[in-house]
Amino acid sequence: MKKRTIFLLFIFLFLSIKTVYAKEKTDVTLLKCVDGDTAWFKMEKEEIKVRFLAIDTPESTNKKEPFGKEASEFTCKKLTNAKKIVLEWDLNSEEKDKYDRYLAWIFVDDVLLQDLLVKEGYAEVAYLYGDYKYTDLLKESESIAKREGKNIWGQEDPTNYTLLFVGIILLIIICLISTKYRKKVTKELEKYAKKEIKKRIKNL
Repeated sequence: MKKRTIFLLFIFLFLSIKTVYAKEKTDVTLLKCVDGDTAWFKMEKEEIKVRFLAIDTPESTNKKEPFGKEASEFTCKKLTNAKKIVLEWDLNSEEKDKYDRYLAWIFVDDVLLQDLLVKEGYAEVAYLYGDYKYTDLLKESESIAKREGKNIWGQEDPTNYTLLFVGIILLIIICLISTKYRKKVTKELEKYAKKEIKKRIKNL
């Protein structure tokens, strides 16, 4: 009887801890921005790397993708300027992903950061492995962003304009150099031809 009571108590405590973790909101402080959907935070005395739950932003670190830089800057600005940052753990999500990053909802001054990113067209709804708490909200915001053609959903990547401008300048420079070189070669050929003609006339 005693063993059974201890076993049940153990199970109760285990489930209680799991439930507290899943529903708990934890105040954190920003340590470092990584990219549009990842950041380092200090949670009590622990330094943790967090992957933002249920979204995916374009790459901006090892791989450069359109709007990756803009998404990263948007996230970092929101986190840096926030007076309060809160992580919320989702009951239907794993605690960590396969890269050992915590998975959580991120609130900046009581506003869901994932939703802000999706609304601005800097993120898409992704990696849904459970019935997450704010999935419907994100999907609705994504539909609006798609309809309005925001950033990743239709607008031109601003970096493309810079590359296009640089390409045009380089093309102009190449054309000018080519024209200048062609004129120089033509002049040299004309001089050579005149000399040869004079020589042949003298030899007649």
